[in-house]
Amino acid sequence: MKTWQINKTVFKVSDFLSWHKAGNLDLTPPFQRRSVWKKGAKSYLVDTIVRGLPIPIIFIRDRQSDEFSLEPKREVVDGQQRLRTLIGFIAHQYLKDFNEEKDAFKISKSHNKELANKTFDDLDKDTKQLILDYQFSVHVLPADISDRDILQIFARMNSTGTKLNSQELRNAAFFGEFKMSVYESALKYLEEWRKWKVFSDDNISRMEEVELTTEFYCLIIKGITGKSQNALDKLYDDYEDEFSERSIIEKRFEIVMDIIDENLGNYLPQSPFKKKTLFYVLFAVIYDICYGIDQRSIANNHGKNPDLANRNHTKITNNQVSILRHIGEDIENGIVGEEVLEAATRRTTNPKERGILFNYFKARLNGQ
Repeated sequence: MKTWQINKTVFKVSDFLSWHKAGNLDLTPPFQRRSVWKKGAKSYLVDTIVRGLPIPIIFIRDRQSDEFSLEPKREVVDGQQRLRTLIGFIAHQYLKDFNEEKDAFKISKSHNKELANKTFDDLDKDTKQLILDYQFSVHVLPADISDRDILQIFARMNSTGTKLNSQELRNAAFFGEFKMSVYESALKYLEEWRKWKVFSDDNISRMEEVELTTEFYCLIIKGITGKSQNALDKLYDDYEDEFSERSIIEKRFEIVMDIIDENLGNYLPQSPFKKKTLFYVLFAVIYDICYGIDQRSIANNHGKNPDLANRNHTKITNNQVSILRHIGEDIENGIVGEEVLEAATRRTTNPKERGILFNYFKARLNGQ
């Protein structure tokens, strides 16, 4: 049985920078992917390091020492994009293929307001040192491990992984204002999601609450729509660079979520509203009571009227809360129309069923 001796250690950012400067670090062996990171991903990495948060393990392979310089050689097996980002940020003159247009970047306001729009040279001495002293967890493969062995190791590592869902893929693809806003809003209500039993811890670990929060952002911007992964992707893409409506949408989302918790929080875990299908409609109806579902107030505002964020909302009444509870009980007991019951019991997210439920809720609230 073949075994490998893999050394598990730590190296500083400055170690990798020094090796690369001396020509003793190969960032792009044949099996490495080319650099494809966008500027948002690069900024996010730097912010992660500044905050002292962990990043995935870097794999390097020892190579035979150079017979002339007598220096040890190292080859990056996994982590090329992380290291290339940092070398380009700190000392881009050491990257032979550095492209100013593609590779130069500044720290984004979305990731760190205190360091927004700063390059490495703009940072204060302590922050620079913090970055240089950041320690990577590194697995060092011995020189006698072949390319074939390396591919086998990574095949084993990836064979037990779970396929990424749509929201996890969005998390890996986008790093702008919209993503940061959605994640902050979803995280703010972590305990409520659990208390209401809308999501289990397993659901939360797969970012399902973030996806539903994205749907609520979409509702505030565009009104009631069906759930389309392509449409959600487009939202992230459209607002990747600028999200001028951020404060408005965050505030309205927060107000509706607080209303739900204050008036129905203790009722939700025992009600059909804990189902995501019905929770979406519950949120939509309460948002409609507060602000009216009118896409023009948000979608066409483009941040030109910041007063919209603080505009007084219509308060929900005790009678409306009581009606919503009765609707939940009637759905639970199956004493609603067949079309409504079918829309409520199916795990559907298409606009037709959502519209049927929304209109039914509104009719009941209006005494019809």
